[in-house]
Amino acid sequence: MANQNHKKKVLIIQGNPDKESFCHALAESYKKGALGSKADVKEIKIREIEFNPNLTFGYKKRVELEEGLIESQHLIKWADHLVFVYPTWWGTMPALLKGFIDRVFLPGFGFQYRDDSVWWDKLLKGKSARLIVTMDTPPWYFRLVYGQPGHKAMKKSTLGFCGIKPVRISSIGPVKSSKKGKRTNWLNRAQKLGEKLA
Repeated sequence: MANQNHKKKVLIIQGNPDKESFCHALAESYKKGALGSKADVKEIKIREIEFNPNLTFGYKKRVELEEGLIESQHLIKWADHLVFVYPTWWGTMPALLKGFIDRVFLPGFGFQYRDDSVWWDKLLKGKSARLIVTMDTPPWYFRLVYGQPGHKAMKKSTLGFCGIKPVRISSIGPVKSSKKGKRTNWLNRAQKLGEKLA
């Protein structure tokens, strides 16, 4: 983690394909709070990157990274704290964000398997993360009935696998039926998270 002697470096990664989504507003609110706390803030808007989201050959054959993905790797390495903002679709993240993760969090960048071993090295240790995840399902129902599959995949199987911790999660919903007052409360909540750099 960043020490208290320098500005904390925050990277906001927007994973919603729709630029007019409520996710966009939440990311802007978090950014406002983080900038108010004098953090150094940068952003990745995945929808603006031109790339093939398919890991065509798995890990058997390396495919050259597009310029936007190379820049994304530099930004992730730079950051102390990663903030992912995205919706829950079919219990987990949109295909766009999943494709970004598949192409960016590669062996040699996010992790490295050890020779002749079931273990691996976590190459992104020292970073923390916040997930701000919208959904149309009530968060309690997503937790108790569905078991939060998307949250678990991101926190444990992806970010945790690469050494990123703690990973804290803010579940925002149900968005579809929400009124203006409720959305304002959620935006204020995101801004306060940015102010605390949490």
